[in-house]
Amino acid sequence: MKTEIIEIFKEISKIPHCSENNLELRDFIEQFCLKQGCFVEIDSAGNILSRKGMPKICLQSHYDMVCAGDAPKINIYEEDGFLKAKNSSLGADNGIGVALMLYFAKTNNNIELLFTNNEEIGMIGANNINVKVKSNNILNLDTEEEGAVCIGCAGGIDVDITKNYTQKSIKEDMKLYKLSIEDLPGGHSGVDIDKNIPNAIKELGYYLSLFYPKIISLNGGEALNSIPKNIVAVIAVEKDFNFPKSDLVKIEEIKNNNYKYYFEDSEKIIDMICGFANGIREYDKKLGIPSVSVNLAKIRTINDLLILNIFPRANENLMLKKIKIEIASYFKNLFCDIKFSHEYPAWKPIESDFAKNVLSIYKSQKPNTSFYAVHAGLECGILLNKLGKDKEFVSIGPNIYFPHSVREKCEINSIETMFKIVKQMLD
Repeated sequence: MKTEIIEIFKEISKIPHCSENNLELRDFIEQFCLKQGCFVEIDSAGNILSRKGMPKICLQSHYDMVCAGDAPKINIYEEDGFLKAKNSSLGADNGIGVALMLYFAKTNNNIELLFTNNEEIGMIGANNINVKVKSNNILNLDTEEEGAVCIGCAGGIDVDITKNYTQKSIKEDMKLYKLSIEDLPGGHSGVDIDKNIPNAIKELGYYLSLFYPKIISLNGGEALNSIPKNIVAVIAVEKDFNFPKSDLVKIEEIKNNNYKYYFEDSEKIIDMICGFANGIREYDKKLGIPSVSVNLAKIRTINDLLILNIFPRANENLMLKKIKIEIASYFKNLFCDIKFSHEYPAWKPIESDFAKNVLSIYKSQKPNTSFYAVHAGLECGILLNKLGKDKEFVSIGPNIYFPHSVREKCEINSIETMFKIVKQMLD
């Protein structure tokens, strides 16, 4: 059956569904479910609830994706047992879950499905959900590791840092250059944060600290929950300046330009980037995952305004509160404006009866399966608060590597495993 599920996934991939630009896929899901004889309800946040018969389990996935590279143009191919995409993110996160749900809408007479909207940009759909799920057992299909039953996840919050700087006119004896770092590996800012993947913003900051040029503009990073791959800076230096050698930084002289100003406090901007502690802050040896991390995700300048976008995660709500205080304290000392938004709670691990049942079924396919928690955001914690404490959540998913990046790939055989487990549970 994995072939039919993959075909549904490929059909989904032809429909643009980047976060905030996924109305076409929403309409496709609605019409698909209606054709299967399902009741369909869509709330004001774009969440889709579909139901048929007398279900006891609700399957749940989000239907937006992180678009990297050429996405939403996605060209899927198979290689060495994996689904991949040419020069773009694949969208297996969470498109495989959506494809599984649509398959079971077609083949099962007792089914409840919850498709949530805009998960990748702050769990917006889950935070604003206004539909009533009847099933007490909810199976989320958004984890990315076969052989593991997820019963806990990190909470997170969007942090926007802004500061206006004085600008000065570029002198006639200055020479302008474009400095760029391109196509670093990238990756998911939660599950990949412990893989020593370089952050393009930090790397350029370190390089600029070697000679402290005058900054004219800075633009880097792709998405809040992705480790930055690219950054471009326009700088001014004195004539006949010799740049330090670097294997990462590409340097091009700008001869014809319309730039007029640079940031007077360029040195302080560079020190701000270098001094901010990016990456893992705490590690949970028992679970074998980071427990607190921070991703310096995006940087950009608009006229005299510097904007930073930062995404901290923590697997306990108290730790999330502490990391918020740390970030606020750091930037307050630099006289920046700070805005927190789209906060979602950590999901505390509980071995519920539903979780034990899922584990038992999973072990029939993969005997070494165990419970675990993930250092990434899942909607389970939010939905638990929104839909009622009587609900029990568990999350499973296929092997997906390097989500949110052009290296994203999904193991085909693990899709078959997911199909068998979900089918057995529904049966």
